[in-house]
Amino acid sequence: MSRQRTLVAVLLTVLVLVAGCSGGGDSAQLARSGGDGGVDAGGGATPAPEQAATEKADAGDAAAATTRYRIQRGSVTLEVDSYASARENLTALVQERGGYLSDATQQAHQTGNETWTTGRLVLRVPAERFDATFDAVKAEGETREASISTEDVTGRVVDLEARLENLRAERDQLRTLYQRANDTDDVLQVQQRLADVQSEIERTEAQLTHLKEQVNYATITVELREPRPEVEPTPVSHWYDTGVVAAFLESVHGVVVVARALVVGTAYVAPYLLAFGLPVALVAAVARRFGRGGLPLRSD
Repeated sequence: MSRQRTLVAVLLTVLVLVAGCSGGGDSAQLARSGGDGGVDAGGGATPAPEQAATEKADAGDAAAATTRYRIQRGSVTLEVDSYASARENLTALVQERGGYLSDATQQAHQTGNETWTTGRLVLRVPAERFDATFDAVKAEGETREASISTEDVTGRVVDLEARLENLRAERDQLRTLYQRANDTDDVLQVQQRLADVQSEIERTEAQLTHLKEQVNYATITVELREPRPEVEPTPVSHWYDTGVVAAFLESVHGVVVVARALVVGTAYVAPYLLAFGLPVALVAAVARRFGRGGLPLRSD
């Protein structure tokens, strides 16, 4: 039993070391790390599963010599008459070519009583139709700026595929080892390592899928701008530019306004003067009369 447990521990250690080598990123190094293989009971050399996986990676490197993985990106700034119409036309354009609208933003601006709209569209289109679609997008409006970039990710794709092959080979070995393990500790160790490898496989698959999706669908970023309306500035007039007759008429109008204001103000104040001012005036007059002559004497 102890010998079997030791064997399981040794096999787990070898699998972990092989998995670590597979994450190095270079397919050629992956091939060399698994090239020694194993030895059977009869002394003959037998190829290890890791060696078979790395041999597939070498085949992938040979295929990569003719198949390149490139991410294409384009950016263009257009001046259009209507943001809404341009967005609708460009969305229909990419859909007709097997693409789709990935993202869109819109901003409204205002100057005085005039408004205009700007925004951004992110279009995804099949890579083989990138050039034709990019030219069609530029024809939607007046091109202010345009640029194209290409990123070669062949090495990243090949490395991820090689790592995925090694991880799957390790998973198969772990499953076989799990079926043969009898001791509880061995079962738990193999089960934990199997779960870790499965998680790593899923992460690698997700990275590879995302990378290939970027390769298969090119990205075109479109900045749309409606022309900014030109607002005529209000002319500044000076007092000395006014004619004599106009100045006299404006002065007369000012006098009339002031006189009208005085009449209206008097009309508002008159009720208060009658209500409060008249009693106060009477009291003041009586007080002044008695103050001058004193109190009147009473006659017998």
